[in-house]
Amino acid sequence: MSSLLTRTLGRGRTSKAARSAAGLALALAACVLAASTPTTAAPARAGSDQRAEAKAWFTSWAGSQQGVSSTRLSDQSVRMISHLSQGGDALRIRVQNSFGQKPLTVDAATVARSDGSGAATEGKPVPVTFTGRRTVVVPAGGEVWSDPARLRTSAQDDVAVSLSVSGTVDAGIHNSAFRTNYLTAPGSGDHTADASGAPFTETTGSTYLVSAVDVHNPRLRGTLVAYGSSVVDGAGSTDCGPGCERPGANLRWTDDVARRITRELPANRQFTVANAGIGGTTSAATCPRTDPALRGLDGVSRLERDVLALHGVTGVLYYYGTNDLGAGCDAGQILDSYRDVFRRLRAAGIKVYVTPITPRPGYTEQNNRDRNTVGLFVSKWNNCAGTCDGVLPFDQVLRDPVKPNSILPSYDVGDGIHANIAGQQALADIVSLPMLAASASR
Repeated sequence: MSSLLTRTLGRGRTSKAARSAAGLALALAACVLAASTPTTAAPARAGSDQRAEAKAWFTSWAGSQQGVSSTRLSDQSVRMISHLSQGGDALRIRVQNSFGQKPLTVDAATVARSDGSGAATEGKPVPVTFTGRRTVVVPAGGEVWSDPARLRTSAQDDVAVSLSVSGTVDAGIHNSAFRTNYLTAPGSGDHTADASGAPFTETTGSTYLVSAVDVHNPRLRGTLVAYGSSVVDGAGSTDCGPGCERPGANLRWTDDVARRITRELPANRQFTVANAGIGGTTSAATCPRTDPALRGLDGVSRLERDVLALHGVTGVLYYYGTNDLGAGCDAGQILDSYRDVFRRLRAAGIKVYVTPITPRPGYTEQNNRDRNTVGLFVSKWNNCAGTCDGVLPFDQVLRDPVKPNSILPSYDVGDGIHANIAGQQALADIVSLPMLAASASR
């Protein structure tokens, strides 16, 4: 079967009709392949080899889409910098058009190593194909995965993913990249093969079109997906003190966990870490004061697209709830969403590690009662009363011992919600790597 995976997904879960259509398409493809296959028997080991090959792909970077850019792309190229948690001997990319109202045509795509400091690449970019073709049309509401591209990478490498689009399109976007990405001028055409950064004269702090990068590495044991709101997305991770910012330094707590995995776990217990955070989102879909622009982006609704559709996932780090309280959800609604998400993840064979809701000085007394109820549930038996597999005690790391409903001042960016660079590192340092290693797929 082709390595191109095409999906048509809404803002949340795939519909039954879409799944049925996908199943029919796969069945038809299987019939065509069976009809065209010679009658000579294949070696008995071929099936197991193919399965082993499929299991060697892991999502090493992700940036969940949340809408379309306010500025349209028009016959131009984009160069997005992806920071890999682990490397491999090849990679492939996911291009999404989940929020587009019309098909997206990608005329060309390349990948190349980058030093992360600008639009130039290290060496000539490597062409990326889709079912063997240079061009691909991504349907409205859909996504595609590329063929494998032979580019050898290592843990913590930056990779420049370049795409050229034709026509005028509303580009799918992840708002907060916490680094600089690059675009050529409208009408400038295809510059994906350029090693020079000179054509990429425009910059953005967001990520366009590309939403995941897989690496091929049979030595890896799984993908850990951090799933949540702005505290996962990376808000505060560029804050190094008053008047100090470090964008592009990859200092989210998830980045720090990835570096700890590379440094501290043995070679036979290495994992990728993919970040599936979207700022402002809630765990529950039912919070009455949710921003209308974020409807459909809650943890329940986007689980299929942003977690289950990634590759090699063996564990999820679930950090949700603070926005639920702010948006009017009570403990019952939050716990209902937790149970729904945890059930679906565990049914997929994925282990779930959860943090209690972290402190926030703006909570009402009732908010704090609800926070306590959720925290007791998460901490019961240290595994969410049997519905999850472990606890990440981030609430204890961040709380001020003098004012336990507030963040420790030395970790606070100033809004009482988000952790600065020092706080991000403290969160990463409290994570039990042996606990996460228990999610190993083999």
